[in-house]
Amino acid sequence: MLARGLTVVRGPRTVLRGLDFAVPRGQITGLLGPSGCGKSTLMRSVVGTQAKVTGELEVLGRPAGAPALRSRIGYVTQDPSVYDDLTVRQNLDYFAAVLAPGRGPAAERRRTVDRVLDDVDLASHADSLAGNLSGGQRSRVSLAVALIGAPELLVLDEPTVGLDPVLRRDLWNLFHAIAADRGAAILVSSHVMDEAERCHRLLLMREGEILADDTPDALRARTHSDTVEAAFLHLVDAANQQPR
Repeated sequence: MLARGLTVVRGPRTVLRGLDFAVPRGQITGLLGPSGCGKSTLMRSVVGTQAKVTGELEVLGRPAGAPALRSRIGYVTQDPSVYDDLTVRQNLDYFAAVLAPGRGPAAERRRTVDRVLDDVDLASHADSLAGNLSGGQRSRVSLAVALIGAPELLVLDEPTVGLDPVLRRDLWNLFHAIAADRGAAILVSSHVMDEAERCHRLLLMREGEILADDTPDALRARTHSDTVEAAFLHLVDAANQQPR
């Protein structure tokens, strides 16, 4: 994925300000910054659901939002995208059928559903109504939906919010496996700086701009900081001293 001059204007406000960045395959790129800095808008631009986008944005070799990309991208929003009146398995069965209608035997689709249930640690809740699950469990159902088609690009908008530390660790291990084993590109947003250490590369955002695009090690070395959070604060302070 490659962006050049990516800009989004919403009313009188410029939400994204001429961003240039790349998201390589086989790696996890972290999109970090405070709430309201433009992370979700950037992600909606990538998956083609954001209006009034200008500049260039190429996703898997095609313009963002191209119909051919729909089956190649997995997208998890901050709000769980599930049907509360269906069980977890019924949700996954439905989305599997939508993704590949009439293709593949039922046994194969069931194996796929079983696999993603195991991936997100929800096999024991497969027959529970989605509406009866906790917020964190419903978020994991959304993640399972996104994983059904083995996407080449996985876009995750704060996927670990509200999860306990053990499950957060397990999901990050899963993300790394998806990137390494399948060669998928993963773009994951967070405002929790300790998750930055789990990414291969980082895009640090503030007020619709990218302050830095580098590896965690390089950012710490560049700012003489012990943590990515300290590096981010250093960059913010430096930006505040520049005339706007």
